[in-house]
Amino acid sequence: MLSFKYFILISLFCSFTFVEDFRTIQNDSFRAGESYDYKVKYGFLTIGEAQVDVDDKIYAVSNRPCFKVNVVGKTAGLTDVFKVRNTYRSYVDTLAFIPHKFIYSARENSYKRDQIINFDHHKNEAIKVEKEQSKTFAVPNNIQDVISGYYFLRTIDFSKFSIGQSISSPLFFDEDLYIMKIKYAGKGVIHTKFGKTRVLKLNPILPKNDLFKGENAIRIWVSDDRNRVPLKIEVDFSFGTIDMEIKNYKGVKYPFIWKVA
Repeated sequence: MLSFKYFILISLFCSFTFVEDFRTIQNDSFRAGESYDYKVKYGFLTIGEAQVDVDDKIYAVSNRPCFKVNVVGKTAGLTDVFKVRNTYRSYVDTLAFIPHKFIYSARENSYKRDQIINFDHHKNEAIKVEKEQSKTFAVPNNIQDVISGYYFLRTIDFSKFSIGQSISSPLFFDEDLYIMKIKYAGKGVIHTKFGKTRVLKLNPILPKNDLFKGENAIRIWVSDDRNRVPLKIEVDFSFGTIDMEIKNYKGVKYPFIWKVA
């Protein structure tokens, strides 16, 4: 019969092996405590605001260290009559950059919706809980949610890509599986409220649909520095173009360079 000491040693070894199932991705673009504010415009009208922040604490979820990331979107200006307040929250593995828990809360006038998705990466399952009902979905390895996918992309150094080169990753949202594909479209310079700065241009590649106008309907300008954060986004809908611009920021890992020589 094995002694208790050997039982503990074997248990520790099995635990270590279990942890090693996860990939490790180097992150040099952000840290806990980072926060960005954006304004959303339709033409000259401000119609919404968005805040994206990483909690200043590290959380343990599924026995893994995680960033807690919150994204809050709300109407503003004339459109605030509709009172939209939507919150997305993800617990993102600090080493593997995959989600362990995703929380979605929608408040749109009298409409309410809440759901939680727990990710079991050992079984490759996503367990969605909504209205006290649970549904399990099979998902690929290293699945992303809409928040973790964004932070995973921030670990990618697109400046080393050639124009037209792309990267893809599986993404699960609500009850659907998508392939998130981002194409590098070159470098440029944009004007912000803080000044001019160098950027990398990215295009999410979309399947044919009636909501967005064309394959390159979404255009993202990411800071060409180690922060790799979106500074401006344009989206061509069937009814017109909406753009999102950086308004404020704090807790960034590296200072921005706003003047271009």
